[in-house]
Amino acid sequence: MALIRIRNLTKQYSKGGDTITPLDDVSLDIEQGEFISLMGASGTGKSTLLNMVASIDKPDSGSIVVDGVDITKLSRTKLANWRAANLGYIFQTHNLIPVLTAYENIELPLLLLPMSGSERRKRVQIAMEAVDLMDRANHYPRQMSGGQEQRVGIARAIVAHPKVVVADEPTGDLDPETSEQILNLLQRLNEQLNVTLLMVTHDVEAAQVAHKQYKLDYGKLVQTGGRTLEPVLATEPLEREG
Repeated sequence: MALIRIRNLTKQYSKGGDTITPLDDVSLDIEQGEFISLMGASGTGKSTLLNMVASIDKPDSGSIVVDGVDITKLSRTKLANWRAANLGYIFQTHNLIPVLTAYENIELPLLLLPMSGSERRKRVQIAMEAVDLMDRANHYPRQMSGGQEQRVGIARAIVAHPKVVVADEPTGDLDPETSEQILNLLQRLNEQLNVTLLMVTHDVEAAQVAHKQYKLDYGKLVQTGGRTLEPVLATEPLEREG
């Protein structure tokens, strides 16, 4: 069974008397260890889908099952606990806390989990080594380059060993050389740590580093490249849990 099973996802908004449907009966399977990229014009629902997988937003209908748990049915409290233990988020603008060091920014997600201080230190060290930032542990965001800040953001996203990492335009604010370095890092984390990645990007070249590429167009999801070109619409309904 796929790690992430998205079935018949629909989301609508009202704007100025009009109904906008960024997601229209979207279905998708993502396997453990897959790297998926998602493209589409502005306003086509890319970030909406990403935020639903990240359990930040909920659909009007449909389900998202991650490792057997239907996250669309969890209460707010259970959802927050699930997110802390199972999901990492990489932001375009880094979202680092300026008064905290790189080490302290990376450690933040672990403070939400029942974990000893020694285990937290061990995990932060592993995450910092994974993104080659051990020499910046005591630096504040203002003392780092944009690429280094993004590495801190990536380390923060993987420090809790999440099942899924979502990335919203992770290279959008970076120069071409730094963007390439960040994409290479994401590929390495995906391959070496078996991190399951869902990345939204507007950059065609960035999208192509993923195993599979998809595009959202008028609320519909279409696979545009990758290892296989199979229909993404489910042929069988997914039973919801209790």
